[in-house]
Amino acid sequence: MLRQLQEWGSHAVDIYDFLLAGADPRIQKYPLMQNPIAMSAILLGYLFFVMYLGPRMMANRKPFQLKEAMIVYNFSLVALSILIVYEFLMSGWTSTYTWRCDPVDTSDSPEALRMVRVAWLFWFSKIIELMDTLFFVLRKKDGQVTFLHIFHHSFMPWTWWWGIVYAPGGMGSFHAMVNSSVHIVMYFYYGLAAAGPRFQKFLWWKKYMTAIQLTQFVLVSLHATQYYFMDSCDYQFPMILHLIWMYGTFFFVLFSNFWIQAYVKGKRLPKQDVKQSMNGTAVHANGKQENGINGSNRQENGSSHKMKKA
Repeated sequence: MLRQLQEWGSHAVDIYDFLLAGADPRIQKYPLMQNPIAMSAILLGYLFFVMYLGPRMMANRKPFQLKEAMIVYNFSLVALSILIVYEFLMSGWTSTYTWRCDPVDTSDSPEALRMVRVAWLFWFSKIIELMDTLFFVLRKKDGQVTFLHIFHHSFMPWTWWWGIVYAPGGMGSFHAMVNSSVHIVMYFYYGLAAAGPRFQKFLWWKKYMTAIQLTQFVLVSLHATQYYFMDSCDYQFPMILHLIWMYGTFFFVLFSNFWIQAYVKGKRLPKQDVKQSMNGTAVHANGKQENGINGSNRQENGSSHKMKKA
């Protein structure tokens, strides 16, 4: 039995060494890129806090308000997302890329190294976005901490770590650029919502933001689908395209269900807004307070009802 365990351990080490041997040497100088251990530890710590430690810590406490912190957080992510989109565009998408079959540039040219840098920055932004769930837990918005929310926030940075370790750039980075573009709009909305009721009149377009998110998944899947209809394509890591296609399709189905439940059936809206939704009226936060702990507003990062993030 001991010998068998030693053999399994030896095979596991061989597989681990084999996986890391294929890493792009240009990315390894960036923080948390040397091996997956530190990244995995961060995500495991995140899961432990949001699923176990955080809820128990807050069980007998009043929810934190965190209004100012959320405003700074959301608008900082708007600025970061703008920077990421700009860097992706300048690193190839508006110059050398064809928007079809674009392999990873493995050279040390300034443009290629710029793409490596923004690929890492995109991944690191996903680590920062773990704060979304921490805000929910500390504000006791337990209804927002769904399986889908936790799965998305932990699965994406884990898979993208491997993605940029092997392929920092090329056609696989289209997904990252589109996702960051959507996050500019999304975190701008959350920043306004967190600012309080006086900004609610500017938040009538929430329904259309969900449409933008659905469009994101369509664009990502269509771009990856091109690969299957090309006579030849020298993109070095087709497995990444397979995963991106599955990701886009999977989340399109989930967000479509959210759209139907929230905006067609009105099942996920506050009761006072259901009638408006069924009458075809645009649903937005009304800025009213409800009776509850500290009389706090019903908000997700300041908004009046749930909306998934992507």
